[in-house]
Amino acid sequence: MTHLRPDFAAAREPEWKTSSAPVPYPDALRFMEERVAAVRAGSAPECIWLLEHPPIYTAGTSADPDDLLDPRRFPVYRTGRGGQFTYHGPGQRVAYVMLDLDARGRDIRDFVWRLEEWLIQTLLDLGVRGERRQGRVGIWVDRGDGREDKIAALGIRVRRWVSFHGVSLNVAPDLDHFSGIVPCGIAAHGVTSLSALGRPADMASVDRALQAAFRCVFA
Repeated sequence: MTHLRPDFAAAREPEWKTSSAPVPYPDALRFMEERVAAVRAGSAPECIWLLEHPPIYTAGTSADPDDLLDPRRFPVYRTGRGGQFTYHGPGQRVAYVMLDLDARGRDIRDFVWRLEEWLIQTLLDLGVRGERRQGRVGIWVDRGDGREDKIAALGIRVRRWVSFHGVSLNVAPDLDHFSGIVPCGIAAHGVTSLSALGRPADMASVDRALQAAFRCVFA
């Protein structure tokens, strides 16, 4: 792990919010919009929201319409985050990250690296080696014999130096639900989960690993 810059080390601990029941996507967007404005105004603390969604597909700003293979399968939401099509649903831990990057160095590339490292360190705590791949967004698992599967995704948006949207980690989702899209525009590789890798974990354990890794990577 690289040396943590002083501006990150000096940042405060954000508020952690956890939802036990699946959160409708429009409700999550509404909360993020309100919290981002409040963080920018200085009237609310930074926030990390851990949740699950009902089964949905979301399209980022780079989404190719041809990558939506089954548009009637689940609701489809267009969103302002970066990236392409992705799936969210039960058994997947989503972490929405509303952080004040103005106070954390104003370095988007460094921020994205830390989000990736956050996922990598979380997976390591859960017994899985996740890796970056040049030219491919997300965190990948080497399955051997040249096979690589995606286990975690990220897509962010930044408004006036406050971030929102975030990352998702496949804990035990129905992997067949990904077949209605080309996940993140990458057709040559598959998707996997902790459960599919023989590393089952409950959400409470995943959340503890996420919080511990966040404090390590973001100080």
